[in-house]
Amino acid sequence: MFERYTEKARRVIFFARYEASQFGSPYIETEHLLLGLLREDKALTNRFLRSHVSVELIRKQIETHTTIGEKVATSVDLPLSNEGKRVLAYAAEEAERLGHKHIGTEHLLLGLLREEGCFAADLLKERGVKLESVREDLARQTHEPEARRPLETPPQLSEIGRDLTQAAIEGKLGPIVGRDLEIEGVIEVLSNLHNGNPVLVGENGAGKTAIVEALAQRIVEGTVPAFLLEKRVLVFDAQLAAGKPILQLLVKPNAESFDTIVFAGDLRLLLAPGSALGTGAGLLRNSPLEGKLRCIATSTPADLKECVRAAPWLKDSFRAVYVRSLGLEETLNVLKARKQVYEKFHEVSYSEEALEFAAQAADSYLPDRALPGKAFELLDAAAARVKMRQGALPNEVLDVQNRIRFIVHRMDAAIANHEFEKARFYSEEERKERENLRVLREKHSLDEAPSNEVSRGDLEEVIARWSIYPFRPWEES
Repeated sequence: MFERYTEKARRVIFFARYEASQFGSPYIETEHLLLGLLREDKALTNRFLRSHVSVELIRKQIETHTTIGEKVATSVDLPLSNEGKRVLAYAAEEAERLGHKHIGTEHLLLGLLREEGCFAADLLKERGVKLESVREDLARQTHEPEARRPLETPPQLSEIGRDLTQAAIEGKLGPIVGRDLEIEGVIEVLSNLHNGNPVLVGENGAGKTAIVEALAQRIVEGTVPAFLLEKRVLVFDAQLAAGKPILQLLVKPNAESFDTIVFAGDLRLLLAPGSALGTGAGLLRNSPLEGKLRCIATSTPADLKECVRAAPWLKDSFRAVYVRSLGLEETLNVLKARKQVYEKFHEVSYSEEALEFAAQAADSYLPDRALPGKAFELLDAAAARVKMRQGALPNEVLDVQNRIRFIVHRMDAAIANHEFEKARFYSEEERKERENLRVLREKHSLDEAPSNEVSRGDLEEVIARWSIYPFRPWEES
């Protein structure tokens, strides 16, 4: 049945089956397919949901709407509901309509939207995702979407760098909102023959690095001009890369065009003789190689002036794209879109009031950084305080939590390798360990522990502590 399905689409079905088993449902319903889609293809869902929604928010809405029964063993092969079957049939029709040989995640999304009146379609429509707009967007792609694979990275570079395009494929980059103008500016500069290297100019915390991540995400989503579709964005660890001729290794002598965009970070690294990027900066000013390599750098306005005075050739190789500081409303939208990264790391949640206060208060209490960066710094510090408040857990609880992490890691690896029977086994093991964890939490009365929600009061406590003793490393004593 699933022979025409891409790897990602098959994994959506697997995850949907898992979600149905956790809800105790006898069928795989459309809402379970939606959860599977959100979990598997973040690039696709961020593209059409515009990053205003999280998986957990949709999950909570589904939980409120659903009567949750006893969990079904993941070894049970749950059937699709009638609505679910129609979704898959519609997905196949949409693939045919677009002239695609394979059925992918984008066709499953169209199938969900075509099953009007189903719960998943209602959830998507509530968030502004409409059938015709998605269909038109996908029709503008002149090629059939395929699972992208990372281009080969020279072995000398693979251990000291990170491929941001591959990270975007794997859903490891957070959503970016409110930066369309700057992203378009970067793409415009990259399209030039001369002065084709963008330097993002803005104050510390303005979000320059996020714009580079957004470029990588757009490349993966296919929403960039054709000349960028097969490009990758690489970033390197400055310390690990020391002494290695990075730029020289990336240039292919016989190539007519570049396939790599290097994110150099601070522009000053290109002028440092001992740095890995500095030793090859001459390639960026060497006219015979124009078009074979592109580099994105960042700078503050003050540093840019100093760099140009020290190296006038920068004006002939780079073009500035100015990154404005966000306003309070824009900052709040960014905090809502990217808060999951901090919630996952700290294992906390942020109240709506805390997010609003962070956007407002950071502007007053962190004058040396721009929004949204300083608001994230405040949220980060407050979450750390809440995490410290939780106290140490009993060893037997820690052991079970570690086992769950190990099992989930093995289950994800099994899914990635198409070992679905093994994945079902690990899923059942995860269920057993989570039940053990529940029993242990009751035993140690851990459900009575302090809340892990970060509130406005937690942010006010951080600000009060900073006013007495600055924890920030750039504060002068």
